[in-house]
Amino acid sequence: MIPGTLGTPGTPSGTRVLLLGSGELGKEVAIELARFGVEVVAVDRYAGAPAMAVASRSHVIDMLDADALRALLEAEHPDVVVPEVEAIATHVLAEVEAAGTRVVPTARAARLTMDREGIRRLAAEELSLPTSPYVFTDSLAGVRSAVEQLGLPVVVKPVMSSSGHGQSLVRTPEEVEAAWETARTGGRAAGHGAVRVIVEGFVPFDSEITLLTVRHAGGVTFCDPVGHVQVDGDYRESWQPAALLPGVADEARRVAGAITEALGGWGIFGVELFVVGDRVLFSEVSPRPHDTGLVTLVSQDLSEFALHARALLGLPAPDPLRLGAGTSEQAAASCAVLAHGDGVPVFEGVSEALGVPTAQLRLFGKPSVHGHRRVAVTLARGATVDEARARARAAAEALRVRLV
Repeated sequence: MIPGTLGTPGTPSGTRVLLLGSGELGKEVAIELARFGVEVVAVDRYAGAPAMAVASRSHVIDMLDADALRALLEAEHPDVVVPEVEAIATHVLAEVEAAGTRVVPTARAARLTMDREGIRRLAAEELSLPTSPYVFTDSLAGVRSAVEQLGLPVVVKPVMSSSGHGQSLVRTPEEVEAAWETARTGGRAAGHGAVRVIVEGFVPFDSEITLLTVRHAGGVTFCDPVGHVQVDGDYRESWQPAALLPGVADEARRVAGAITEALGGWGIFGVELFVVGDRVLFSEVSPRPHDTGLVTLVSQDLSEFALHARALLGLPAPDPLRLGAGTSEQAAASCAVLAHGDGVPVFEGVSEALGVPTAQLRLFGKPSVHGHRRVAVTLARGATVDEARARARAAAEALRVRLV
C-alpha cells in the first residue's frame, strides 16, 4: 500500500483488508472500511458470522490451523491483515508481516495480546506498570498453590479467551476445582494443546474503565474514558464519559500510552484499567475495537470503529468530537442484549425499544445461539450518565429475543 492511496474494490488497484474474526465488532469495522472503498474479506470459524453479511466475500476456517491460515493468506494476498479474535496461529502472522503485509497493529502485538500471559508479563515485568497480583499455571495443583499464595478471593481465567468465557470468581477452597475445569474447557484454545490459566488476586476497585487509545499516522489519540459493568468478565453496560479526577485521568493516559507504545503499530487499543482511589491498575489490553466501546456509536462523531479503520489504513485519526457536548444530551450509554437457549434469534418489541427517547439499536445478525450469547446492543443518550444508562436499559428490556 502507498500511504494515503486507496483503490477501487474488485479491481487490480483495490485495497484489500482481511478480517480474522468476523463478529459484531468486526462487522462495524467492515462497514467503516467499506466507506473508504476497501475490499473486505471476512474470516471466521463458523458460517454466517456478522461481518460476513457486509463483506465483499468470506471464508470459514479454523484460524488456529497454521496450514489453513497460511493457504488462505496466500490465496487472498491482502494488503492488511486485521486479527479480531485471540485464537489465531500468530506465527503465521509474523511470516506474512516479514513478507511485507501489514498486520494490525503488528504481528508481535497480536502474539503478545492473544494470551494474557504475554501481555501481563510485558506490562508488569518489563514496563513496571501497576497490576493486580497474579500467578500463571497449567494444572489444578498450580491453581491450588496460587490460591494459597494470593489468598481468597481470586479470579481464574484461561490465558486465551474473551467475553468472560472460562472465567470464574473463586471465594472458597471448594470452588477451586470447578474454576479450573471451567477455565480448562472455556478458553479459545481448548482442544488445541495444554491449557494455561492466570490466577489473579481480586482487586476491590472503585471503578473499571476502558481507555480507547488510537495509534495512527498522525500520532496518538485518547477517547474519553468509558465506564462499564461486567458480569463474569463479560460486558453488560458501558457509558461515556466516565467521571475521573484530573490526576486519575492523567495516570490512565500514562498507563495506556505506555502499554500501547510498547506494542507499537497502528490501530485502536481497548485498554482496561481498574481505578482504586487515586491509583490506576492495568488489567488487559485488546489491540482492536473493544466491546465496551460500542457506546461510541452514539457518543462520538467518529466511533471506535471509524477510528480503527482510519488508523489501520495508515490514515490520520483526529480527536473525536463528543456528540451533544454543550447540549442537554451530552452523555451516552450502551446495554448488551443476551439470548439464552438454543435456536435462531427472532427479535420482538423492536418498535417499543426504538420508542425510548434517543434510543438506537444494533442487531448483530448472529446465525444461532447455543447456551447464552450477546445478540444485540441498545444505545441511548441523556443529560447525565444515569439518564443515558436508564434509557439504554429500558430499550433493552423492551426488546424480546425468541429462539426458533
